[in-house]
Amino acid sequence: MVLVDTKRALTDKIALVTGAGRGIGRGIAERLARDGALVGVHYGHSAAAALEVVAEIRRNGGRAFPVRAELGVPGDADAVFAAFDAGLREQADTAAAADVPGSLDILVNNAGTSGSGPIGEAVPEVFDRMIAVNAKAPFFLTQRALPRLRDGGRIINISSLASRRVAFPESVAYAMSKGALDTMTLCLAKELGGRGITVNTVGPGFVETDMNARRRATPEGRAALAARSVFGRIGKPSDVADVVAFLASDDSRWITGQYLDVSGGTGL
Repeated sequence: MVLVDTKRALTDKIALVTGAGRGIGRGIAERLARDGALVGVHYGHSAAAALEVVAEIRRNGGRAFPVRAELGVPGDADAVFAAFDAGLREQADTAAAADVPGSLDILVNNAGTSGSGPIGEAVPEVFDRMIAVNAKAPFFLTQRALPRLRDGGRIINISSLASRRVAFPESVAYAMSKGALDTMTLCLAKELGGRGITVNTVGPGFVETDMNARRRATPEGRAALAARSVFGRIGKPSDVADVVAFLASDDSRWITGQYLDVSGGTGL
């Protein structure tokens, strides 16, 4: 058996990870950088957190730059790529950026918002925000990315177990928005297959992030979340990031249009 060293599997690749200042996005950005990619670390408001991610990646010998743009507002996709291109220009002395200016190899649609509540408490403003950030923004970011995405590229959408395996009525609009993202994966996988571009969805369960911090505030709450997994623990950002790194690599070239349950067996 020949074992392939994938430690630097993404050398000379350029990646953009949305919502990469914290949580799962941070874990993904750090892992892709460790595998050799030049990573655009997108953030909306948490500048200090995102800059710390960039600094940490650089301290560990990786390459990264910040990309600031708010999602869920008019013109968000154009703003993201204006900031992304500006960051690439600043990285022009690196091999990857100098190779094809303005190009992209890996797009990770990770940014999202939650907390919509059950249907009886839903209000149009919150519903619209969920759809704008979790479904509309990835849709038009991907649209803007396609002309620059190189053949053989990767699109990876971060969804949620709430859209598939586990009913989540306490946040129904959130689950609906993630379901829209799952459908986009299927459609784009078929459309982009001729270019060798794979499109896949990753569906995490409960992961230790700021998004669910209140549910872990007590020992009882933490234990309840841990008990949902067959492994008896709450997921870590690295659990998700490692799967995304596989999908970003050439090892996943024959996988597209798939929903990968990355929940530690939640709901089994």
